[in-house]
Amino acid sequence: MRDPYVILGVRRNAGQDEIKAAWRSLAKAVHPDHNQDDPSAAERFAEAGKAYELLRDPKLRSRYDYARREAELRRMEAMKAKMRPQEEAPVDAETAEDAISQIFGAEARTKSARPSPQPTPKPSPKPAPKPAAAAKEPERPAQTAESKPEPAPEPQQEGAVRTETPLMQRAAAPAAELVAAIVRRIRGRAAKTTEKVPDLPVDLAVSIDDLINRHRLTVELPDGESLKVQIPPGAVDGQTIRLAEQGYRVTGMTRGDVVVTLRVDQGGTFRTRGLDLMTTLPIDLQGAVLGCEQVLDTPIGPVTVVVPAWSGSDKVIRLAGRGMPGAYGTHGDLLVELRLVLPDAPDDKITDLMKSQRDGLYL
Repeated sequence: MRDPYVILGVRRNAGQDEIKAAWRSLAKAVHPDHNQDDPSAAERFAEAGKAYELLRDPKLRSRYDYARREAELRRMEAMKAKMRPQEEAPVDAETAEDAISQIFGAEARTKSARPSPQPTPKPSPKPAPKPAAAAKEPERPAQTAESKPEPAPEPQQEGAVRTETPLMQRAAAPAAELVAAIVRRIRGRAAKTTEKVPDLPVDLAVSIDDLINRHRLTVELPDGESLKVQIPPGAVDGQTIRLAEQGYRVTGMTRGDVVVTLRVDQGGTFRTRGLDLMTTLPIDLQGAVLGCEQVLDTPIGPVTVVVPAWSGSDKVIRLAGRGMPGAYGTHGDLLVELRLVLPDAPDDKITDLMKSQRDGLYL
């Protein structure tokens, strides 16, 4: 049976309502009564019915999803296992890797043999075979005396022929495989990098105090495992911390990372925006009109806020360098938003003053 999700045309995380709607639409489209000219309509209708019966049952659907994931993992492991013998194949039959290994091995031997012929022309071990040749050709000594620089490459050619003869005696691998083997040899390990498991994203709730004091916190993973996370200097809301090779494990693949995203609690008196601290300062009518000074307790210590005269509500006072500490000795700012509030009990003096401002003075 084909993939039921593909048959119904739904996503793998589709809900039951979406699956039911897709089944109804497909059943109407492929019903044999509406497709009498199509001999495969009955088969497609039955296939759609089986797919719907499988996906509508949560237990059957869960088993199918699990089996599909396991099959995919086995397929990936089989592919990796199939690729390994190409690198470690026995030498019973000639393969592309064998041929390239011999070629590169022959090059290595010739390279190691190249420095030896340079000192050899001086001791003259090479004229030894020349007497035999001189017996056949009397004129050879005169020519060899004039062409002394040429004997040096002759042993190189003979050595190269000796190293290549075992390769020539065996059956050659196909050209396409040879090209692929050369590319793999040139690239080296870059062509053999193992696939990495996808990263595991996790959110970690932190407080402003945790960021300032760089606490070491514990994060819980979906599988129940817990990891320790050290808050780095200058950490802010939404920053990610990568824990290398602490994620999911899959056989034959490199273990994934855990990516921790810091989520700062913004529901308290102070909020954050990057390294800046933000808060609200309530003031009364007198302080707003005449100006005042108030001491504000912040996460980094007490700070004196000077409210200028005639400051209305929603006015923001910025105190530079009074925010959260960052990296390399930097600091954010403290942003104080003013809120004009009235006393709980009515004040007759303020009431009379407002009436006189509205209605004028009366004697």
